[in-house]
Amino acid sequence: MANGTPESQALYTQFKGILHSLGPYSVHPTKTSITFKGSRRGFCGAHPKKSALIGYFDLMRPLDPDKRIKKIYPYTKTLFVHQFRVGSSLELDAVFRSWLAEAYLVGQGAHLSKSCA
Repeated sequence: MANGTPESQALYTQFKGILHSLGPYSVHPTKTSITFKGSRRGFCGAHPKKSALIGYFDLMRPLDPDKRIKKIYPYTKTLFVHQFRVGSSLELDAVFRSWLAEAYLVGQGAHLSKSCA
């Protein structure tokens, strides 16, 4: 992806590295983002923009307030879309990685489990 600055490109590369550590996924470019899909559905997307990495991930719960999370909205009864903005590699910390790990499970179909209802 050729957008953004060298700094935001580096954040995108780091983001993809986190996803790679979670397991297999497929990549689907869209008009506004690169979407990452698990075996059941898309679970996150991102793109470098100016000096930040902008994107989203889907979780089975709304997160508590965090400066990286810009907006949360319900997608279905069991899924919440979280829009994020990350401006430095320090913001791709263990907490952010845990959110992506949760989102990855959504991509594998965790939201379809009866225990989530």
